[in-house]
Amino acid sequence: MTSSQTPMEDAMRQKITEAFAPSSLQIFNDSHKHAHHKAMKDSTSQETHFRVYIASDAFKAKMQPARHRMVYTLLKEEMAAEGGIHALQLRTRTVEEEEKIEVREKQAV
Repeated sequence: MTSSQTPMEDAMRQKITEAFAPSSLQIFNDSHKHAHHKAMKDSTSQETHFRVYIASDAFKAKMQPARHRMVYTLLKEEMAAEGGIHALQLRTRTVEEEEKIEVREKQAV
């Protein structure tokens, strides 16, 4: 069996999928853009900086700070781990919000 080249991303994807049942999930590993930063000098991980876009009805009736706390709580182990997540940029939307934005973008074209 081959081990994954992206174990942190895989763990994030699995947890987010199980917890939020997203209609849309995009995870971008931006670690290569930050590898030269002083804080990353001694890091052994190649997976430290992520952008995560989630559309899920689990976010209904919640403000952005509460949505982000939900994700941070879910990924607290990955963020606390040695060589774990150093930076996490989130975009959290409900399915309805995501659909409205897609309609607007199509109309703008």
